[in-house]
Amino acid sequence: MFARSFTSRLTAAAVSVLTVAALTAVAQQPAAAAPGCSVSYSAPAQWDGGFTAKVVITNLGDPVDGWTLTWSFGAGQQVRQAWNADVRQSGSEVTARNVSYNRTIRTGGEVEFGFNGASTGANNPHPTGFSLNGTRCTGDVVPTTTTTTTTTTGPVPGLPSSFSWSSSGQLISPKPDSTHANVAVKDPSVVYHDGKYHVFASTYTDGYNLMYTSFRDWSEAPNATHHYLDRSGIGTGYRAAPQVFYFAPQRLWYLVYQTGDNASYSTTSNISDPLSWSTPKQFYANGMPQIIRDNIGEGYWVDFWTVCDTAKCYLFSSDDNGHLYRSETTLAQFPQGFGNTVIAMEDSDRYRLFEAANVYKIAGKDQWLLVHEAIGTDGRRWFRSWTAPGITGPWTALADTESNPFARANNVTFPGGRWTQDISHGEMVRTNVDQNMEISPCRLSYLYQGMDPDAGGEYNRLPWRLGLLTQTNSPC
Repeated sequence: MFARSFTSRLTAAAVSVLTVAALTAVAQQPAAAAPGCSVSYSAPAQWDGGFTAKVVITNLGDPVDGWTLTWSFGAGQQVRQAWNADVRQSGSEVTARNVSYNRTIRTGGEVEFGFNGASTGANNPHPTGFSLNGTRCTGDVVPTTTTTTTTTTGPVPGLPSSFSWSSSGQLISPKPDSTHANVAVKDPSVVYHDGKYHVFASTYTDGYNLMYTSFRDWSEAPNATHHYLDRSGIGTGYRAAPQVFYFAPQRLWYLVYQTGDNASYSTTSNISDPLSWSTPKQFYANGMPQIIRDNIGEGYWVDFWTVCDTAKCYLFSSDDNGHLYRSETTLAQFPQGFGNTVIAMEDSDRYRLFEAANVYKIAGKDQWLLVHEAIGTDGRRWFRSWTAPGITGPWTALADTESNPFARANNVTFPGGRWTQDISHGEMVRTNVDQNMEISPCRLSYLYQGMDPDAGGEYNRLPWRLGLLTQTNSPC
């Protein structure tokens, strides 16, 4: 975010004129596909207390677009680390969902994933009773049945209509060195890749810089080394509000960030090497689009967010003046060609639609989630949320009020003691790292910035720190 004065809100919020279409999702399908599957489960490596598992799904029925495999462990085994699938466990029940690049399985096709697990000694019997999208994998094809047309309203299936969270303490704080006397760490972006969390964030001394840190478990985050990216090709000067993702078509990591007058990016083939980032390049050849110039008022052009579907890539940005903008280009042209900039959402109360937008694909569903930061009537930061059938909308409110927020001080508990009243600029923790920004709707976690509630003064020098929210009311 740009340098600016911190504005407290002491008056009640104005009535919003944000207009969004009410969602009426019509689930109309032809006769249901004939499902059928088989599963091969093996443990090619085992040791006392642990094992590596290999799972191969064979689709014997009609083509599958988006899959979920479930099973139960019978001897207390625990999934520790997975690849090629988003694997979650609750008690003995295990759920594995596709990631963006393997969501489809043709008839007769296979998809493979694996994980490392923990066991009690050498007691590691293979599970049975696998189900794919609710169909038992018996090696047979289930006869075709007929479905009916249903009409539903409200939140996306798999996401609740209200949220509750538990927060960690401060996990990532400034680590000043001789040339970086930082007072804040903020605006985090995070991916989980190759067994590690990779976190990028803004730092502030007398100006903004970017930093990188990595660790295998959140318990290691406070002591992990900070690497300052002005020592890479990114260089010195104003650099802030990063977003990191893997652009699969080019096999490159992208870091998107602010450089003061444009949206910029750098690339690398090795996310673990903080010195490998390329020099900045700009997304907008002609600078700020005219529609933003016409509407930004006394705001700032901030917080760029990139997300792609199967055909296009979109670049979102905010203006601290009640507008969320969206530009687009084709997947083949990315990162060039961004244009057709429009106002994707607006609010007459600038504080209710302030900055720090995130857009995510919901795994296994034709649904997208938008979260956007607001400043509350108490002057504290919080997040609103919406859902839509596509990146371009229409967006329907999910949890977007101070009494029913996506994330705000009133729906977050702090088991270790409340260290912040602000739930501000952050990013969902994703196991899928590519340009689709896909997340599982189950057991969400969100890395965010907070600060001492008694802190005050000039905005840029506020003592922001990073903490982790974990959803406590997951429906799955």
